[in-house]
Amino acid sequence: MARAGRVLAALLLALLPVAPARAVAEPASSWTGSWETAPSGTAPALRGAAVRNVVHLSVGGTAVRIRVSNRLGSRPLRLGAVTVALRRAAGPDAVPGSMRTATFHGSPTVTVPPGRDTVSDPVALTVPAAADLLVTVYTPDDDGPATHHRTALQTSYVAPVGAGRATDPDATGYTRTISSWYYVTGVDVRGAATGSVVAFGDSLTDGQGSTPDTNHRWPDRLAEQLRTRRLGVLNAGIGGNRLLHNGTGPSALARLDADALDRAGVRALVVFEGINDIKGTPEANDAEAYADAYRTLVARAHARGIRVIGVTLTPYRGYPAYTAARESVRQRVNAFLRTGGAFDAVADADAAVRDPADPTRILPRYDPGDHLHFDDAGMAAVADTVLLALTGAR
Repeated sequence: MARAGRVLAALLLALLPVAPARAVAEPASSWTGSWETAPSGTAPALRGAAVRNVVHLSVGGTAVRIRVSNRLGSRPLRLGAVTVALRRAAGPDAVPGSMRTATFHGSPTVTVPPGRDTVSDPVALTVPAAADLLVTVYTPDDDGPATHHRTALQTSYVAPVGAGRATDPDATGYTRTISSWYYVTGVDVRGAATGSVVAFGDSLTDGQGSTPDTNHRWPDRLAEQLRTRRLGVLNAGIGGNRLLHNGTGPSALARLDADALDRAGVRALVVFEGINDIKGTPEANDAEAYADAYRTLVARAHARGIRVIGVTLTPYRGYPAYTAARESVRQRVNAFLRTGGAFDAVADADAAVRDPADPTRILPRYDPGDHLHFDDAGMAAVADTVLLALTGAR
C-alpha cells in the first residue's frame, strides 16, 4: 500500500511540474486561468454605474483576458466599457500607466445574451503573480438581474455615475463600496504558467470564516504554495452550494463544465462538496447517492484528461443543523471518499481539522465561532492537506 502511495505521488508530481530555472517560451495560444469566481445568484442591476471589481491573481503573464457573465440574467446585458489595470496598494486607484480597455471581437462594447458568458480579446498587460487587478465594468442600462458572486470577502468599488469612469485611473467617482463581484467571473493569463487547479466546492472553499480583504481562503493559500510550480489556482466555491441539489447557485453536477472543466489550462480538480446536502433541506441521507455523484464528477473530468482529488467532509458538531443521524451520513460519505477508489488522490481535511478529543467537532483553534467554517489557521491547514494530496510533499 505504501509503495502504491509513492507511485501515485510520483504521478501527481509529474502532473504538477516544478518550474525550471529558466522559463521556456510558451506557444502564443497558451492561456491559463489565474483567477475565478463562480456565479452564485443575481442582484439588482446598477444602471449607469461603473463597478470596479478587485481580484487577486494566482499566476502572472504578459497578457490577460477577462471573462464576463450574464449566465443567470434574464435579458441581454450591454457592457458599455470593460477595463483592466493593476491595483495601486489599496482602494480603487490604478498603477499609473497600467489602465487598458478590453475589447470583444475588436469592439470596446459587447452585448452578452442571457445564460451566456463571453471572453475578451487578449489585453497586452504584464501582470505579476499575486497581483491585485482592477476589472471595471460599466453598465449604461438596466438590463435586468445582474449575475454576481455574493460573498466575495473582498471590497470592491462603485462609481454610481459611471459614464467615463471605467478608464479613470484614480478613485474619483468611486464613492461606494460593495462586498460582491459583479459580472466578472474569470481572468486568464498568457505566459509561462504550466496550468491551473480548480478548487470546487461550497462556502468552505468560498472562504467563509477567513479574514476579508486578506486572501486567506484555502485556495489562496494553496496558490501561494504552488507558485514555484507556475500553477494557477481557481476558486469555484459558492457559499450554500450543494452536490446533489440546486442550492445557492446550480448544483455541482450542473455547473461542473462552466465553473471547472471549461476553464483555461485546467489540469487538476479538487472536489470539496457535500456537507450542505447532509445538513440542508431537503436533506440527503443516502450515501450511495453521494458516491454516484462523485463518480460522475470524476468520469466527466477524466474524459477531459483532468485529474481529480477528493476532499473528506469536515466536522460541524455545534452548528445548529447538526444531528447524530446526519453525522452518521457524513461518516459514511467519508468512508467512500477515503476507500471507494473513485479519486486519483484524497485530501483528508476531516483528519486535519477535527478535534482529537471530539472528532465530531472542529479544533477550537480552527473554528471562527460557528463550528462549521474555518478561520485563517484552519484554511491554512486545509491548504496543506490538499497540497499533500496533489504533490505528495508539503
